[in-house]
Amino acid sequence: MTQRITTLIAEDEPLASEALAEWVAQLPQLELVSVCADGLSALAEIRRLQPGLIFMDINMPGMTGLQVLRTLAETQDGGEHRVIFTTAYDEHALAAFELHAADYLLKPFTQERFNEAVEHALRSVVSSAQISSTVAAAAEDSSPLTRILVRDQGKIFPLQVDAIEYLRSDIKYTAVASAGKQFLVRLPITSFEQRLDPQRFLKLQRSCIVNLDFVVSMTPDENSQLIVQMQDGSRFTANRDVSKKLREQSI
Repeated sequence: MTQRITTLIAEDEPLASEALAEWVAQLPQLELVSVCADGLSALAEIRRLQPGLIFMDINMPGMTGLQVLRTLAETQDGGEHRVIFTTAYDEHALAAFELHAADYLLKPFTQERFNEAVEHALRSVVSSAQISSTVAAAAEDSSPLTRILVRDQGKIFPLQVDAIEYLRSDIKYTAVASAGKQFLVRLPITSFEQRLDPQRFLKLQRSCIVNLDFVVSMTPDENSQLIVQMQDGSRFTANRDVSKKLREQSI
């Protein structure tokens, strides 16, 4: 028999807490072990019970959900957690992403969306060690990346990785291009590099990764470096090593 995943709910809104508890009870793979109504209680219960799955409201009395996870990270308390944030406000979504939240439920959410979040969370283990190092942990995480959270016109929404055309970055930020738009993500490009499908994504240089599905052509310049033409008209130069490998792989 498959071991059930211990589940903790940290939610200060009674109706939301009751709905989450009811929906957890309907899933045979989950076992509800505690319900908390404030951040301090949640912190204590997580340390005591080490639940495998946590539904964490961001805005709670005492401590916010983000503060709870950051405290766990700083004190290195806890084993593996899958964390699903819940909130009525979308401005915290990027912070949740940077703390490696498995998913992010924006209130009011449906049971269908709840089930989707659980399914996604059970595929992506988040450890307290990963939470503790934010950017560094994102770079070291080897789990496949299937979607990221991006901001557009004041809204936060998930972007499927397959729809990303290319990524360009400086030291702290990465511009993610998709469907004629560029979304600024507060993580370096190294956070994505090891988690992208190498059969689809190609690193041309230190600050640029392209999705080969959106490449139109590759043309050598006077220095024998390949100029990569994208569908949106963007052009990037592959460094010498990458250019050489691409020429060797061509039929």
